[in-house]
Amino acid sequence: MAKTRTIFICQECGHQVPKWLGKCPECNSWNSFAEERQNQPSTSKSRHKSNSSAPSPITQVQSVQENRLTTGIGEFDRVLGGGMVEGSLILIGGEPGIGKSTLVLQSMGHLAKLGKKVLYVSGEESGSQIKLRADRLDALSDNLLICSEICVEGIIQWIDKTRPDVLVLDSVQTFFTQDLQSAPGSIGQVREVAFKIFQEIKGRNLPTLLIGHINKDGAIAGPKSLEHIVDTVVYFEGEQGHAYRALRAIKNRFGPTPEIGVFQMAPTGLVPVENPSELFLAERPENSSGSAIVATLEGSRTLLVEVQALVSTSSSIGMPRRMATGFDHNRMSLLIAIMEKRLGMNLQGEDIFVNLAGGIKITEPALDLGVATAIASSFQNRPIDPELVLLGEVGLTGEVRTVMQLDARLIEARRLGFKRCIVPYSAKKSKNLSSDGIDIGFAKNLSEVFEQIF
Repeated sequence: MAKTRTIFICQECGHQVPKWLGKCPECNSWNSFAEERQNQPSTSKSRHKSNSSAPSPITQVQSVQENRLTTGIGEFDRVLGGGMVEGSLILIGGEPGIGKSTLVLQSMGHLAKLGKKVLYVSGEESGSQIKLRADRLDALSDNLLICSEICVEGIIQWIDKTRPDVLVLDSVQTFFTQDLQSAPGSIGQVREVAFKIFQEIKGRNLPTLLIGHINKDGAIAGPKSLEHIVDTVVYFEGEQGHAYRALRAIKNRFGPTPEIGVFQMAPTGLVPVENPSELFLAERPENSSGSAIVATLEGSRTLLVEVQALVSTSSSIGMPRRMATGFDHNRMSLLIAIMEKRLGMNLQGEDIFVNLAGGIKITEPALDLGVATAIASSFQNRPIDPELVLLGEVGLTGEVRTVMQLDARLIEARRLGFKRCIVPYSAKKSKNLSSDGIDIGFAKNLSEVFEQIF
């Protein structure tokens, strides 16, 4: 007979302890432990018999061709590496209300119209609620099957009966398995549900989309225990006040990372943005200080974004404000310290704000030169040439270091009509650097950059 054991699991990091604690010793979260019961085998000698094949040399393993299903949304397919691979488990995370269910229903409606049978299982909404949104998104089809079920064993039975080509689970926090007695949404339930679905779809070669909410710390609620189970992890990013959304892949076993797709929220759903650079630069102010253009690389896509900076005298003595939106705050503080030490700029008593226009978030070091130049432009109240693009990483001694794929960034800048570009001096030795149609300036450090600009 199986024995029942009670353990306490942290709902933030998954740490397990035999008794309740107020503070998790692993992630330092308070009041995060929840009680869960687990069934243990009655004897320690009982073992699971595996049906796995015998080990063989990798040269003798038969290759499998990747058959992909295109969703009909170009930006979504780009992030997935060209479409959904058969048998892949894809996790889509994002804040509530950002557009996860809208994007999935929109893409599944397209697949259903192409003759693919889609099983959409929702634990949050009723069938009538989903139909209202599908009608607005023009996603109505007889091949789109809606099911309201929260028990994973019941979902598996419906998979056997309907034999779908694609499966959608919205959202993973609402489902539970009968093997655990904990409440739906707990880390044990989320992990066990995802693992059972993973086992079922791999044998059927059934592509599956899991939708997961993101908690206040920016992690998928559950939380990180799902990321090693699934094949692809995609995050939906964007500010609530902006109409633009960025879909970013942070893990993909069948495609490149970090790939990015850009969407615009419209009354009829999410509209893919084919040329995000023009979108981010459309409302750029003219002859205004503190504005610089940077070419960044997101996966296989080159984007031109506007970096805005505002430097003003601080009203609080000894504690100036430093705020960054879309850019790493610690990286901004580091660049300010470099400018103070290497260039002698007196920024200690200044409030400094940095923003990436359009609500996009970028962590690439190629933005360093643009951020530093925008701060210097606002501090000196001197505008930057509107036809200038900046490329380069800034080191601690103030040197400008090279970045990847300079040629691709220059091609994008030239295509959008920019006439000048400042790049690291080390790129002068590159044979692939083409200067046709654009004037390239080389700089070894920040001092040389500012001499060419101001």
